[in-house]
Amino acid sequence: MTEKIGKVRLDLKHYPGEDFYCDGEVEDELLEITRNYAQVEYPRIIEERKSWPVLYHLSSLRENIVDWLPIDSGMKVLEVGSGCGAITGALARKAGEVHCVDLSKKRSMINAYRHMDCENVTIHVGNFQDVEPDLPCDYDYILLIGVFEYAQAYIESGSPYEDFLHIIGKHIKNNGRIVIAIENKLGLKYWAGCKEDHLGTWFSSLEDYPEGGVVRTFTRKGLIKTARRCGFSDISMYYPYPDYKFMTKLYSDSYLPKPGELSSNLRNFDRERLQLFDEKRVFDTLIKEEEFPLFSNSYLMILGGEPEIKYAKYSNDRAEMFQIKTLLRETVSGGQTARQVEKHPLYDGAETHIRQIAQSYQKLTERFAGGKLAVNACKLNDDFISGRTKENDEYVTFEYLEGKTLEELLDDCLERDDLEGFHALFDEYLEKISYHEDMTIADYDLIFANILITEDGQWHVIDYEWTFDKAVETKEIAFRAIYCYLLEDEKRNKLNLDMILDELGITEAEAEGYRRQEMKFQKYVTGKRMSMEEIRGVINQPIYALSELPMLTPEEKLKERVQIYEDKGNGFSEEQSFFLEEVSGQERQFRLVLEGNYKALRIDPCCDFCIVYLEEIRWNGKPVSLKGKSLLSNGIRTGEGVYAFATQDPNITLPLANLEQKQENLLEVSMQVTRVPEATALHMQKRGLF
Repeated sequence: MTEKIGKVRLDLKHYPGEDFYCDGEVEDELLEITRNYAQVEYPRIIEERKSWPVLYHLSSLRENIVDWLPIDSGMKVLEVGSGCGAITGALARKAGEVHCVDLSKKRSMINAYRHMDCENVTIHVGNFQDVEPDLPCDYDYILLIGVFEYAQAYIESGSPYEDFLHIIGKHIKNNGRIVIAIENKLGLKYWAGCKEDHLGTWFSSLEDYPEGGVVRTFTRKGLIKTARRCGFSDISMYYPYPDYKFMTKLYSDSYLPKPGELSSNLRNFDRERLQLFDEKRVFDTLIKEEEFPLFSNSYLMILGGEPEIKYAKYSNDRAEMFQIKTLLRETVSGGQTARQVEKHPLYDGAETHIRQIAQSYQKLTERFAGGKLAVNACKLNDDFISGRTKENDEYVTFEYLEGKTLEELLDDCLERDDLEGFHALFDEYLEKISYHEDMTIADYDLIFANILITEDGQWHVIDYEWTFDKAVETKEIAFRAIYCYLLEDEKRNKLNLDMILDELGITEAEAEGYRRQEMKFQKYVTGKRMSMEEIRGVINQPIYALSELPMLTPEEKLKERVQIYEDKGNGFSEEQSFFLEEVSGQERQFRLVLEGNYKALRIDPCCDFCIVYLEEIRWNGKPVSLKGKSLLSNGIRTGEGVYAFATQDPNITLPLANLEQKQENLLEVSMQVTRVPEATALHMQKRGLF
């Protein structure tokens, strides 16, 4: 009834004896990796294997979605649908006790092997409905990460989503929380041309799943209404970006994104996508119109008390010694609300980096003392008990400031075509950052987004993570700031870079040297690891931009149409024909109900040179033979059901005299039509191939 893999316990009491859900060879590969390699080797394996499933199941970025939650070692956690353990490790490091439920034994074994040193993990293998009655009712957290959309598969009822929440709710403590991560059925990425995550089809969630199936995602309102119908009143909505699977930023209703922040949108690791518009610009529009929550790609809904964390940013696309998370914490005391920003190490090796940030604050404060650039106050804390394995987590806190970034102000100038105002702000920036530039301390990352101007007009450096004990010329820091600014958005190209370089006194040779220096700096930050963008590149799922897609002219659209001719005893004629306007593309399927008796039907697959593969023709439910003289054609038959046409009037005739006729006849056709350039068709005809 039980097995142990390392220290992890597998409870097989409700295991039916076989896995009813399996991804085949992929799971065998994952089992081989987790059995034979330590987790520290997973990044290298992900890069070498160039595989979406390996990335999806083994990337440490998957843990970000739960890492920020205030789970501590005194808590008990339930993870429903734990799969291959993408988040189980994070929960095991934070909680005192972790219970997992999953239908697949093989996936549970993968989970166990990768976390075999975690003695606080039990995996219940079996159908949730069978396992659920044996689960205790004292969980502090219940997590449904990528699970709620499958409730129809878990729960057999007329209202599976509500019933699922009702059942889950019985197992939570009075002050516990239920956490649901799920795709938004109206997520902007779907409008922009990404395929629906579960079905792999375009626009299916936007069209409310016309093909059916067990998967259902929700809008923000839909999720909240479902929770309220189940009696939940404490509901908090969070917005993982780019999505909950590989979250790098987490927003909330208390802290929403600002224009310019959502720029990492080409994340199609799993399949091809269209690129119908620039998602960054559309996100900016939605943010300005206060509609971002409606179109966030994913949601994280928390049922229960609202956490103090209102924003999180993960920088784990770096070398381990620089991997940190940034949190915005909001507390209420005596009716007063206070906010502070925190930076925590994600690994023990990054604690040195955290301490250096605190040291940088002291040094930069000394440099800019007496100048016009304030350094945001920072304090090192070494007594905070966190959910990590260590009892003492060194982290730094910053004063939370309200205002506009210099980047926002510069963008405002460009939108108004106020280049004079832009250069005035840029000159002020140069004046402020050049103060005591000869000192052996410099913030190399003084980009415009890291400078905040408060209502009183004071300029503040709000992020000085990349400060070095050396003197750096103002023109080099300013070049990097303007270089990064221009790279982030094409609409900023209206700036005259040459004029700015002249103002800074930078030669073309110096500029090229600074560009090379920037590349070295980026490799210094990321180390030997590939960025997620580089991994997306090696997995090599194509992106088809709208400008690159062949657009059919009205004349070309006419050539695409299928035309049907009817012979009821007087032969074929244009008068006795009609077009199937909605049937086009390479894959063509249609069903027609035809009244009366027919001598023959003629199908013109298009009005152009083409190759046609007839997959199937059925007349009144019975298949028509694709061999011999069952079909007539003005093309060359090159194989069973395959015809090549060196004519712009291709046709296939179906004689019906010997087939059963009814008052209402049903014709079903499935075929593939590939149009061929005229020159190619005629060349092939000369060689006897058409």
